Amino acid sequence: MIPRYTPDDFAELWSASTRYAAWLSVELAACEVMEADGRVPAGTAAKIRSLNLQLDPMRIEEIEKTTRHDVIAFLTHVEELAGAPARFLHLGMTSSDVLDTSLALLLVRATDKLIERCDRYIDALAKRASEYEKTPMIGRSHGIHAEPVTFGVVLAGHLAEAKRGRTRLSAARREIAVGKLAGAVGTYAHLTPEIERKTLASLGLEPETVSTQVVARDRHASLFFAMASVAAGIERLATNLRHWQRTEVREAEERFQKGQKGSSAMPHKRNPILSENLCGLARVVRAAVPAALENIALWHERDISHSSVERMFVPDITTTLAFMLDRAAGMVDGLVVYPEAMKHNLDQSGGLFFSEAVMLAMIQKGRPRQKAYELVQQSAMKAFHGEGAFLDNLLADPAVIEVLSEAEVRRCFDLDHALAHASFIVQRSLAAKEG
Repeated sequence: MIPRYTPDDFAELWSASTRYAAWLSVELAACEVMEADGRVPAGTAAKIRSLNLQLDPMRIEEIEKTTRHDVIAFLTHVEELAGAPARFLHLGMTSSDVLDTSLALLLVRATDKLIERCDRYIDALAKRASEYEKTPMIGRSHGIHAEPVTFGVVLAGHLAEAKRGRTRLSAARREIAVGKLAGAVGTYAHLTPEIERKTLASLGLEPETVSTQVVARDRHASLFFAMASVAAGIERLATNLRHWQRTEVREAEERFQKGQKGSSAMPHKRNPILSENLCGLARVVRAAVPAALENIALWHERDISHSSVERMFVPDITTTLAFMLDRAAGMVDGLVVYPEAMKHNLDQSGGLFFSEAVMLAMIQKGRPRQKAYELVQQSAMKAFHGEGAFLDNLLADPAVIEVLSEAEVRRCFDLDHALAHASFIVQRSLAAKEG
């Protein structure tokens, strides 16, 4: 996490203070349940809570230099502050009971924040898709003019993708909202399933179905895949915008703010810096998926090969995606669209994109598909090389006129017909629920 890409709420979420506070909340929740079970003197947790402990991350880290164990350092510091009642914390528990359960708490909070941001991104896309529902532009495949679409349809595709991403985040949130209080190898040797269930319930979590010393890491991998899919969807939009903003295309561009500078050398420059930045950050988010998958395979009941990885990419990747969602929503809100440029680019092909309509009309009149394809392609390639207009070439070809009348050929050049279902597509995307 670097300040440049760290929203304030995520800086707080992944701070040492918040982490240790989460550890303490797990310890105290377990203590309260153990009080009810008769394992701990009644009122122990309340006594500790009443002290309003001010945990000092620097002191914990100082102790860890000696203990070489972060949870022991934490417990030692709590005992320094709370005194005798602290001896009843962590009874029968192992470090991962605290670490994995508190990690679940923090990941749930992080995912909730991501879903909120995803909603803002979805709302921005929905607004702009509706705004440009009927604005024609050329559709492209392989970067080459294909057939007409509308800008609203294009944005509706990104909207539907964003909704699917939100669905994956929601599903991953449910899967990650799991902790464990099952002891050193998950067998409840010094605890009970009921203590675990009640403790986790008080924290808003479910017990791991079968834990070892840790919560199974396939759960975490699912979350990081969900985040990567959201980032990849943002990258797809950003990639398209980078093309739309090219000087030769200029169909849409990022908002250029007053006072903004595009280049230290060239005063005229207006660069797609937001979308380029998003493409780069998407690589960072996506790169966490292999590591998350590799964290699944731990030796037997547990090793710590996953721990160092998670200390780095859990805060980094959730924070990066939060920044991306904020930036993407703002980018869509501020998107400057040029319908006249879209029309100009649409017209550049001279109607070549109506070629399929002509071919299908010939097929309907009895021509074999490949023969119809060849006849239409002949006129299209002449137009492509500057030998007449496509429509004129068709009308001048006896083999075409033998099949279709002039009026039937002209009817194929109907943009309204080509886009007749554009509004339906946009409205279906707007109406779609998650996924």
